[in-house]
Amino acid sequence: MRRRAAAFVRCAQLLTAATARPSPAVRRLVCCAQPPSKPPNVVDVLRTRGLIQDSTAATEQLRQLCDRPLTVYTGFDPTADSLHLGNLLAILALAWFQRCGHRVIALLGGATAKVGDPSGKSAERPVLSDQAIARNLTAIEANLRQVLDRSADDMRRSSDVDVQPFVVLNNHDWIGQMSFLHFLRDVGKHARVNTMIAKDSVKTRLASDDGISFTEFTYQLLQAYDFVHLSDTLDCTLQLGGSDQWGNITAGTELARKIRSRTLHGITFPLLTTADGKKFGKSESGAVWLASDKLSPYQFYQYLFRTSDDDVIPFMKRLTFMPLHEIERIETEMKSDAYQPNTAQKRLAEEVTRIVHGQQAVDAALAATAAAAPGSKAVLSVDALEAIASDMPSASFGKEELVGVGVVDLMVKGGLQKSKGEARRLIRNGGGYLNNVKITDERAVLANDDLVGGRLALLAAGKKNKLLVRVK
Repeated sequence: MRRRAAAFVRCAQLLTAATARPSPAVRRLVCCAQPPSKPPNVVDVLRTRGLIQDSTAATEQLRQLCDRPLTVYTGFDPTADSLHLGNLLAILALAWFQRCGHRVIALLGGATAKVGDPSGKSAERPVLSDQAIARNLTAIEANLRQVLDRSADDMRRSSDVDVQPFVVLNNHDWIGQMSFLHFLRDVGKHARVNTMIAKDSVKTRLASDDGISFTEFTYQLLQAYDFVHLSDTLDCTLQLGGSDQWGNITAGTELARKIRSRTLHGITFPLLTTADGKKFGKSESGAVWLASDKLSPYQFYQYLFRTSDDDVIPFMKRLTFMPLHEIERIETEMKSDAYQPNTAQKRLAEEVTRIVHGQQAVDAALAATAAAAPGSKAVLSVDALEAIASDMPSASFGKEELVGVGVVDLMVKGGLQKSKGEARRLIRNGGGYLNNVKITDERAVLANDDLVGGRLALLAAGKKNKLLVRVK
């Protein structure tokens, strides 16, 4: 008994010491002694961040449904070789479910991409080849993993919440095995045409000049069958989607009720738009792609950095994992006289770039931004110069046309200045720069050491007009 009492006292002393100055070993002991903390209810998280527009149940019923671990899915049709910023809302909605202890499924539409979703479209989508769909499937899965895997890893490092790995499925695996007669008998028989016509996505297309093809008309039944199949095989009870997916989601809940006598649920989030109503999508000019080979992390960062003051706080709530109290603090600071312009935009750009591309990409984007800043004195690197190359004119010359050649001549040959006289006046007035260093002598020549990485140099006329010089 004495030995047990002494052991108990020793354990109590260790736990007390842990409160004062815990060592790594004691921290592990305390962690094991405490039950895992319960994550917040994901419905509360989504509502406070403006990520719920419509749902098939009242808020309290949804909260009760999500008060225990469940399986939820969102679909992504591979109609392009990258997802875009608008899709990031769906990915982060899945991530929030994952972070709150639920099992999440990202469903790739290898089958439905062959049909085409009429939702939000004024004309039928072009038919994609099987090869194009296969390439797009691979690229989109990479987009999903770069966000969801990183989010799960971050959560595991920072908390004791049980974060489950997400699952990627392809609906071609089951729809592709279904015969047309099977589809008509087991799915189409339970669908009422008058109900299908009443869906907004169909009504809009029926009212258009081109109408809607039978192929597109059946899309909602295929998506509905996906929901039933995932419910049968993986006990999936909830589907997420953008507001334009409401008709497709409710088609799934209706089909499950009719053929399985089962109640499934759906939640939609508002589409990502700017304050002036502009929507983000791949069909918009200058789509903000998530794939780095279609839009560099620097360009991605710069796009977010240029967010308007009206959009920056809503974007922080919906496109980042930042705590709400921190976002509210930034919102308050933006209204104060001491606020430095673009501080909030910089934080938004850093956070979203980190979520999509990782911390290394953020560091590279910051370095490139510093290199491109008017009057910057940042030390240049090849990576930084290549990152900003698309934002300025460039000119390529053989190395023999650069080394030992006067800077004045290069400014004219590269089109940065109209004449040598204009270039000389620029330098005399203190407005000429080579690699962000002011040129003090109008007779200066480009030396071999001035070529960053042996192949790049940055000339500037004033703080804003720049020219990237390349060695052929």
